[in-house]
Amino acid sequence: MNNSIDVKIKDIQPMTVAFIKIKGNFSQIPTTFQKLYDCITRKGYKPTGPAIAAYYNIPGEVPDEQLTWELRSRLSGDIAEAVPDAEGFGVKKIDAVKMATTKFKGPYENIEPVHGALNTWILINDYEINGPLEELYYNDPTVTREAPITEIRYPVRKK
Repeated sequence: MNNSIDVKIKDIQPMTVAFIKIKGNFSQIPTTFQKLYDCITRKGYKPTGPAIAAYYNIPGEVPDEQLTWELRSRLSGDIAEAVPDAEGFGVKKIDAVKMATTKFKGPYENIEPVHGALNTWILINDYEINGPLEELYYNDPTVTREAPITEIRYPVRKK
């Protein structure tokens, strides 16, 4: 892969999100997104913007059964925080954060080299990662697509 990627530093504003936190293999992502949006609908919340996945570790760092990740949907309106219920569904506030971002168009199984290139860009440009990486899915992540658009985002601060 060409390591030349278009990186932007963005100030992401605070937001309220509905979320489900999961431990285990990423193969659960499509069904967990469906569960998240079913819960949002049942609660009468209004999702807004792209679906979000936050990854607290990555394959290779820990065994698949120990992978920890969270699926999120930004909510419109003034929604109170709620601890996860029996289904794991909760609502929380996310603080403002500075993110190094790049977009990728292609199948999810080809995204890993883009993560590597973004990590390299962060190091070369005197930043450090200070939180879980995120992916924003501009297409429905529960449907298989040949060329979905994904924004890869790493929270960063200057060294």
